[in-house]
Amino acid sequence: MSVRSLRPRRILVSAVIAAAAAGLALPGQAGAESSLGIVNAVSPTTLVNGALSVVGGCQTPVRDLIVSCTRLETLTTQVPVMLAINPFTTNIVVLGAGLFPDGTIRPVLESRLRAALQLAQQYPLAPIIVSGGVPQSGVTEAQAMRQWLVANGVVPFRITEENTSRSTVENAANTNVILQQRGAVGAVVVTSPDHLQRAMVDFRVAVAGRIPIAGVVAP
Repeated sequence: MSVRSLRPRRILVSAVIAAAAAGLALPGQAGAESSLGIVNAVSPTTLVNGALSVVGGCQTPVRDLIVSCTRLETLTTQVPVMLAINPFTTNIVVLGAGLFPDGTIRPVLESRLRAALQLAQQYPLAPIIVSGGVPQSGVTEAQAMRQWLVANGVVPFRITEENTSRSTVENAANTNVILQQRGAVGAVVVTSPDHLQRAMVDFRVAVAGRIPIAGVVAP
């Protein structure tokens, strides 16, 4: 299968709209909240990205197809449709960045955390994984991220630390173990604009087509 064999985007968008419509049918208050989240997340960009995230080119174990498919997506700060449709088992994954020598957070990482916090506040049932090792003064990136999120109002039980990664490839591989253990149906990767596309490729390779991966740019 090649990227050229992917169906036209309008067909893929229709599939995501159908999935959104299914989400709109959820009963009761939870259904109303889910419906509102879906409506807020829908835009031409998020629909196309959402459709691409579940096609064979992006959801496959074949790296070359993943790279080609991922390049078709538009990197955006908008909420991915998959998170709006299923905020219960779609995980928000925040990627670490080097800490200051005293173990405090650099501005680039704070930007990622602010983007993740916005998602966490909008979808308060979505689990969060903070991924990053490379300790400074005895504090790993994941520990520093958890502390920041908790200090900004995220309840601790939502946050899982992945404390051993030293690279984006390791972020993806180690986080995939957590996602698989908890039966996650998808993951939304949050990182910097110049990092997101590469990170999405690494995560898609790591999950080998098992679940869809989306991304959010930290402005």
